Amino acid sequence: MRDSIVSGDDEGGLQAAGDRSMAVGGNVGVAITGDGAQVVMLPAEAVRWAREVEAPPGAGNLPGSASGLFVGRDEELAKLRRLLTAEGEAAVTQVSRVRAIHGLGGIGKSTLALRYAHTYRHTYTLVWWINAANTEQIVTSLATLATRLCPQWAATTGVQERAAWAVLWLQWHPGWLLVFDNVEDPTDLRHYLGTLPDGHHLATSRTATGWHAIAPTMPLGLFDADSAATLLCTLALGPEHTPTQKQRQDAADLAAELGYLPLALEQAGAYLFETGTSLPDYRVMLGQVMDTAAGGINPERTVARIWRHTLTAIERRNPQAVTLLNAMAWLAPDAIPRSLLATLCPVPLTLGEALGILHAYNMVAFSGPEVSIHRLVQAVLRSLRSAPGSPPPGRADAERILRIAFHPDSDHEPAPSDRWQHLIPHLIALAVTSPSGSHRDQALPAYQTAARHLKEERQELRAIPLFQVALAQFECTLGRGHPDALRSRDRLADAYYMARDYDKSVPLYAESLVHRQRDLGASHADTLNNSTNLAHAYRMAGRPEQAIPLYRETLSKRLSMLGENDPDTLHVCIGLAGAYKWAGYLNRAISLFESTLSKYEQTLGATHSRTLHCRDQLAGAYGAARDFEQAIPLFERNLAQCEQGLGNGHPLTLRLRNNLADAYQSVGDLERAIPLFHRVLNERQRLLGDAHPDTLQSRNNLAHAYQAAGDLGRAIPLYEANFAQWQQMLGNAHPQALASREHLARAHQAAQAVQQRRAATTTAEATQGPSPPD
Repeated sequence: MRDSIVSGDDEGGLQAAGDRSMAVGGNVGVAITGDGAQVVMLPAEAVRWAREVEAPPGAGNLPGSASGLFVGRDEELAKLRRLLTAEGEAAVTQVSRVRAIHGLGGIGKSTLALRYAHTYRHTYTLVWWINAANTEQIVTSLATLATRLCPQWAATTGVQERAAWAVLWLQWHPGWLLVFDNVEDPTDLRHYLGTLPDGHHLATSRTATGWHAIAPTMPLGLFDADSAATLLCTLALGPEHTPTQKQRQDAADLAAELGYLPLALEQAGAYLFETGTSLPDYRVMLGQVMDTAAGGINPERTVARIWRHTLTAIERRNPQAVTLLNAMAWLAPDAIPRSLLATLCPVPLTLGEALGILHAYNMVAFSGPEVSIHRLVQAVLRSLRSAPGSPPPGRADAERILRIAFHPDSDHEPAPSDRWQHLIPHLIALAVTSPSGSHRDQALPAYQTAARHLKEERQELRAIPLFQVALAQFECTLGRGHPDALRSRDRLADAYYMARDYDKSVPLYAESLVHRQRDLGASHADTLNNSTNLAHAYRMAGRPEQAIPLYRETLSKRLSMLGENDPDTLHVCIGLAGAYKWAGYLNRAISLFESTLSKYEQTLGATHSRTLHCRDQLAGAYGAARDFEQAIPLFERNLAQCEQGLGNGHPLTLRLRNNLADAYQSVGDLERAIPLFHRVLNERQRLLGDAHPDTLQSRNNLAHAYQAAGDLGRAIPLYEANFAQWQQMLGNAHPQALASREHLARAHQAAQAVQQRRAATTTAEATQGPSPPD
């Protein structure tokens, strides 16, 4: 939004500048509105009063006080003052000192203008706030100025005459500030800027275009992250409260969710303070509370209502623009390809016009061929109600364009992956925002295609939302026990397991096992695979007391059906031995690992991947029993065989190298452990990416090793990076994020303890002198 200010330095007399402008004196008349210069005749007495009446000191009609918080806009306020007080001598220069602030509804345009007006009101003869949504409201606001300054005459005449008198008064009395708030059409101001050159004009507007011939613009951006979190803490907790580290982090998370939009932060802070709602809970309710006004907030100034007015204005100009905006509400906020939107608007010229309208109202931004939309705009649009039984506005369009992008010809033949890789973030966003209930999602084939691809790329964590919505669709349409629903549930459980979220995999495996035992029988191969997976999940979730009986039951059936040397039987043996180890039954675990390893070597050979895995587990059991004389040589031989057979970058090689490093650290050999941890981390970053759970585990292991070596300067940045990744991917409350935060906190505590010891030593040496040499 832009603030426009026109100022003139000539003293006395009347002047006119600009297109279709009029200056008047005596009893001639005054031009008022801009869309059909209307001349209003004023009586001589009124003209005399316009010349002679002085405004009282500090006169104005500002819509609010300046006592509230003003955070993060000091630089913009100073810039605005510089722009409005720039020197100028001619009409063109005067126009150059007109200023317009533009930006998204709720960005703080009016707040900045109001703060400016309050801060500098005593440098002006008059400060007048004008509702400038249309020409009629401008005229009405000017008419109230006449009523304020000359009530004895204004009470006897109409709105047009009072407005004309106000224009005449402004021409006779320079040095004022007019604030045109919420300008819908910049051309509405053209007439006033030309007629009234002897003061400052400040305009605010949601639209960014149409100002080139009216005034230079000052775009107003979002708050920075730190200012946003500070404002939210102050509003939600009270200015006298010092937030804890967790509260500060929760505020930062909520501020990011609100997109650092000032009005949204103000609205959220007032609601939190009034209701006592926690910051995390507000994030959950976000779409529902954007239309809620707490104490001190004008109900008409809530985010949802402001943008509703904007949407109405956009729809009047271009209905297709609203269709595109509603569809974009369900996609990722950034990097939306125009080619994806072209499905809804196939004529390039029409698409460009529709997006241009959205851009003019600051509802979207452009970056080359891509479009972005504010997160909070999306949240408000997704909360709009639809007819009973119908999907929310834009949802069906978003599903359709992504289904077509992934499956342009049929539901069975997906397009080549290189065509839709960049669309996966939008598909994930669509899945995450899937409405609850019996909604049939058109994008189901796309979810399945992309999820399988991500799993093949070992990006199970990203695939989880796709597996979730696919399962919901199958359960809704086919029933929870249908074979397709069972397979879909298994995929989701596997993804949680691979992402190390074992507690979420357990109930999924358990439900599928109930259906398979009922429909297929307890000894069916699918049932036994299911029970093995459930036992694995119990074990990895730290529940060996539930894993062990399930392993034993499954092993009994495997032995009777397949024999003791079958690979599937041996796989269950490894799981059972691992559960024994987890439960502390180390002798049983070692014995079972040893016998299973012997059978693997006989049936599959010494270098088969299953044999290598079993040998690694046996070495780990020796280590758990503190028998490192057997553990470390076994780890070393196993790693060498794995490197030779599978290569240095194979996932199993990396796991074995990590476990050897862990064994070295356990015996205090950090000189050998740290380089191995480093090597594993580098390889996993290269192969899996920075945010893969295995990469995060490797970074955590390296940080632990550095901390054990006393090198907290290297450990803490690794912990910080890990915590940031877990927090971004899974949120603050996830067990992995909580564990990562605990590791970071302990490292900081250790660093503080070191600093305190050093400070104490320095103080002691300063007072007592250094210790004598040995």
